[in-house]
Amino acid sequence: MRVALILLAAVGVQDDGWESLSNREAWGTGKGEPPAAGWAFEDGGVIHRAAKAGDLHTRKKYRDFELEFEWKIAPGANSGVKYRLRGIGPEYQLIDDAKHADSRNNPQRATASLYDVKAPAADKPLKPAGEWNASRIVAKGSHLEHWLNGAKVLEIDIDGEEWNALYAKSKFVKTKGAEQWFGREAGPIMLQDHGDEVWFRALRIRELK
Repeated sequence: MRVALILLAAVGVQDDGWESLSNREAWGTGKGEPPAAGWAFEDGGVIHRAAKAGDLHTRKKYRDFELEFEWKIAPGANSGVKYRLRGIGPEYQLIDDAKHADSRNNPQRATASLYDVKAPAADKPLKPAGEWNASRIVAKGSHLEHWLNGAKVLEIDIDGEEWNALYAKSKFVKTKGAEQWFGREAGPIMLQDHGDEVWFRALRIRELK
């Protein structure tokens, strides 16, 4: 047992199943190359999109999981965390709701939304740009949840009627055949480079059986 725990620790997996993603080794480009220099891995486990870098992908794929992370964005910035990614995939939107037009004009593109599909709760407990927020994503089977600062602000069943109606109005419907696999298959976690500064820390993931 001790040997097994040592091996798990060596790859960042704790004995309670949580795996740290706050390290360079967990990440790469979509082609499996090392992270570009624009992603700075700073003291305290902070991952900072400081300059043009391209998106950051986990080297592992995940389907059923809990993902926890803290984040902050620069004023007016836009980013996101995608999951079950297959070129496209569900996205936990991160954006300056107060200053970015995309969020102000469309609640389905606001912070903690399931981007372009479903808006989060209107009373979500969001801290402004420049301050740290804590988020959580749960994906288990057809059930998806988005959490923000301790509150569940969105949930949906991708096998349900609500999903079918909302997905049909989203931009993803333009990808032929995507309704068969969008949000359903294992894929990497992706931190989005949308051209703006964003910081992440305390990233950890636990696979659900």
